[in-house]
Amino acid sequence: MRTAFFGLALTTFALALTASATGSPSTPAAIPGCAKAGLNLLNEGQLTLGTDNPAFPPWWGGGETRKPWKISNPYSGKGYESAVAYAVAGQLGFSKGQVEWTHVPFAQSYRPGDKKFDFYMAQVSYTPARDKVVDFSNAYYFVNQALVGREGTPIASAKSIAALKPYRLGAQLGTTSYQYIVDHIRPDERPLAYRSNDLAVQALKNGRIDGIVVDLPTAFFVTAVQVEDGVIVGQFPNRGGRERFGMVFEQGNPLRRCVNKALNRLWANGTIKRLQQTWLAKAGGAPVLG
Repeated sequence: MRTAFFGLALTTFALALTASATGSPSTPAAIPGCAKAGLNLLNEGQLTLGTDNPAFPPWWGGGETRKPWKISNPYSGKGYESAVAYAVAGQLGFSKGQVEWTHVPFAQSYRPGDKKFDFYMAQVSYTPARDKVVDFSNAYYFVNQALVGREGTPIASAKSIAALKPYRLGAQLGTTSYQYIVDHIRPDERPLAYRSNDLAVQALKNGRIDGIVVDLPTAFFVTAVQVEDGVIVGQFPNRGGRERFGMVFEQGNPLRRCVNKALNRLWANGTIKRLQQTWLAKAGGAPVLG
């Protein structure tokens, strides 16, 4: 009996090692009520995700392109949003090979109507107006807006929101960055709105505007890569509640409930915090403009 028991123990240990090598013990436990076969998906057995193109660091991994993607490749799993997307997919039972990405321009993501994605990620902030025509997940990131100027220009020495009033500011059209200028900075000159953040950055480089407002992690990318003499003038305090990024869903899609459960797990087990430390470590090192 003792010999048989010892043999059984060895067999069990060997099976455990095999399971560990294949990674199955680390496979997330199924979320109750969210079996993959029962999810409301665009394509059965596949998670179809949308984002804008180009997709910029630190939200997406830089330097790894795959046609038709520019700047970054969402399939890489690198960059904060890509990493979060794959973490959520894993919680729902999808392998990396079962995730497909599709390009959808930012402003189209929250328009009413049918969607060609299961959910969308491109730093889309929740607003009550957007929420009337699409659905948002719980937060995967809480946002602060920031101002980027050019080193050596007068705006670069501004220490307060009030000090920004004489300057011409710009931001991408339809973003909460643009709305922050209108609602809270209220400059003397009407701010300029651009179809893309690239165009706003170009306007800053050309001297067409004195500063652009973007979310804080994007500000670090703009100053590190896009504008040689760019400087983060400061970040802004939140007004009227914490701004948050959420995944965007076609209105009424029950998939949102399961994605929220997956996000709750990722917040609770420390994955979100770890991914923020990995990809957004610099976001927080800018002075606050009061």
